[in-house]
Amino acid sequence: MAFLEASNVSKVYHDKQNQEIVALSNFTLSVAEREFITIIGPSGCGKSSFLFLAAGLEPLTSGVLNFNGKPVKGPDPLSAMVFQEYLLFPWKTVRENIEFGPELRRIPKVHRRETSANLIKMVGLEGFENRYPNELSGGMQQRVSIARALANTPRLILMDEPFGALDALTRETLQIELLKIWQQAKCTVLFVTHSIPEAVYLADRVVVVSKRPGKIKEVVKIDLPRPREREMFTSPRFIEYERYLKNLILEEI
Repeated sequence: MAFLEASNVSKVYHDKQNQEIVALSNFTLSVAEREFITIIGPSGCGKSSFLFLAAGLEPLTSGVLNFNGKPVKGPDPLSAMVFQEYLLFPWKTVRENIEFGPELRRIPKVHRRETSANLIKMVGLEGFENRYPNELSGGMQQRVSIARALANTPRLILMDEPFGALDALTRETLQIELLKIWQQAKCTVLFVTHSIPEAVYLADRVVVVSKRPGKIKEVVKIDLPRPREREMFTSPRFIEYERYLKNLILEEI
């Protein structure tokens, strides 16, 4: 049984004139537990819409969407979402932001503090526990967002272009850190990106979505060894994947 399974999923929105906008149509995808899936496609093809459906933040229009063997009917404590915008509470410190979810779940303070300390160490923010978001760089704020998502020990993390607003060096650093975090947390990741090299570097499989209405155009297995090294960006196999995926996207533009 797939850990996350979408079968013929469709999503229709309505604009201010009540005109239909079909974001997804017959979208079918099976994801195994602990897979790292990246999703690429033309702008407006429904990539983010699928994440919102999988997170239970939007109702699907038709089709079947199951997570952990059950239909997705709303937000699930076993899943978490990380956005491109950091969405941190500006009046809370790094530690308090990370502990927000466990506090809502009435986890005792001693256990919340242990969880946040472990996550702060995991994402490389030791020494910044008592800083506020406006005292942090963009990359550091995104590390807090990732740690906050992990604080509820999710089995599925949905990431919507989380590194899109970062400079190239910070983005590269966080890609490396994310793979380490994924391996430690032993969770499943769905990661939307516009960067083809990023998609190849991170993924077990790359899902290519067609132009709107989005449906699966192709799923490409990335047969590169783990742990991944940055040097592989210049390897013939990596370049071959990158070229092939780029051509798939260009066919849709």
